[in-house]
Amino acid sequence: MNRIDRLFGILVLLQSRKFITAEKIAEQFDISIRTVYRDIRALTEQGIPLHFEPNKGYQVISGYFLPPISFNAEEANALLMMERFLEGFADKSIKRHYNNALDKVKTVLKSVQKEKFDSLNENIKLQLPERLKNDFEHLSLLQNAIAVKSCLLLEYKNNEGIESKREIEPIGLIFYAFSWHLIAWCNLRNEYRDFKVANIIAVYDLNKPFSKCDHIPVSEYMKFLPVNY
Repeated sequence: MNRIDRLFGILVLLQSRKFITAEKIAEQFDISIRTVYRDIRALTEQGIPLHFEPNKGYQVISGYFLPPISFNAEEANALLMMERFLEGFADKSIKRHYNNALDKVKTVLKSVQKEKFDSLNENIKLQLPERLKNDFEHLSLLQNAIAVKSCLLLEYKNNEGIESKREIEPIGLIFYAFSWHLIAWCNLRNEYRDFKVANIIAVYDLNKPFSKCDHIPVSEYMKFLPVNY
């Protein structure tokens, strides 16, 4: 992340909380405390009205930005509930992007709403079985490749532990049998294949357009799934 993007990210983070400590900012952006202080100084030099309170942290002085949109309590709470479901049905990349998006949402909440939101956040938990803990971060890249129809190179290990490299044309993602599966045209096998996302070792965007232009809809492929859940 370049410094301009980081400064904007810090500003969004500051607006999403009533107070936030330098330590939390450092943890969020993987930077040192000294760099946090430099970034805070840079923001104030640009005219951002920041306030520091001992034992609480930094905050943007109320009224600096006019909220472009507003959320009622039920809408904000629904987003918070979805964050919990992401813990079981998304991977690290999606969780990271969702959390960034949620921070932007929280910037337009009123101060009282933020307090209630944070309080509710501490009292909604999700207990998950181990098989639903998606300890990988491929979904965001896969989504982008599907959207722009870009070929990928997969390093993949099948259920028997055999590793291979495949150049594929990804057409969709399906969550079934408690796992995410990438459906793609495999140039090695010259047919559609089902790749369990948890078995992907590494994935690379080749920035190359599909060579096949008549892929079947993912809804059609779903008819051939081995299970109906």
